Amino acid sequence: MSRVATIPLQRTMASAISSAQEKLAITQKQLSTGKKANDFASLGTEAVRNLSAHSLLEQQKAQSAVSKRVGTTMSLYQGHIEGIQTSTTSLRQQILTAIGTGQSAGLQQAMESSFSQMRASLNAAEGGSPLFAGSQTSQSPFSVSTLADAATTPADQAFHDDNVLATARVADGVDVTYGVSASSIGKGLYEAFRTMGQIGQIGETLTDAQKTALQNVVGQLDGGIKQLGAVNADNGRKQNQVEDLTSRGESRSLLLQQVIQDNEDADLGQVAIDLSTQKTVLEASYSVFSQLSSLSLVKYL
Repeated sequence: MSRVATIPLQRTMASAISSAQEKLAITQKQLSTGKKANDFASLGTEAVRNLSAHSLLEQQKAQSAVSKRVGTTMSLYQGHIEGIQTSTTSLRQQILTAIGTGQSAGLQQAMESSFSQMRASLNAAEGGSPLFAGSQTSQSPFSVSTLADAATTPADQAFHDDNVLATARVADGVDVTYGVSASSIGKGLYEAFRTMGQIGQIGETLTDAQKTALQNVVGQLDGGIKQLGAVNADNGRKQNQVEDLTSRGESRSLLLQQVIQDNEDADLGQVAIDLSTQKTVLEASYSVFSQLSSLSLVKYL
């Protein structure tokens, strides 16, 4: 005999079971992926906001990468500039001591060593490209090899850089010109080294002519060190600017990530609760469906 009276109930329960199974499947997927939805369309009204947040986050990541690279390059500038500054300041003190005492043992070697350090710093490279060459990266920005060569080589022939300085966008609408040229840090000091080279070999004691020339060297070193300090100060100011913008960018990235997570990431604690509840509902639906399926009018006729 057909179970006419139970068919509508069975259909209702079958639909309820299907709905419970679908919800359970969605919850299980959220648990395995950690995401609320499989695509942006499923986010509803938050889809546009999250798409915008993703775009801004990628832009911020790119700018942060640029900022960190620029910061590293400026730190290299600082290291080489301060290396030259330390070397020439020490040489200045040795020259003053020699002038005062008349004893100049080791002064020639000190001058040549300081010149070599300046030359090495001016020709320093990062990734195979000269740091202080401006746009003239096909050659070293400083070409004089020895202190003796400096005596006969004017500055215009010694330096081969230009004033085309590197620029980078480190934040929205913020471009920082951060390059440093070899001539901007070395020309003043080079004139002092030229004068040293023109003095000739210095022995253990100074002649009156050498003392007079070295007094001129001290004045040139003072001017060169001052010029060097000004460039280093400007580089430091830009370092602080980039570091500040980088810090702000990282804070902004965290905010954007939080916006994305709030709209996309599932609350795993709530998911676990939902999973248990939906499993119980589904089991109850199975039980009720089984009981309805066993009903028959025959028992009541």
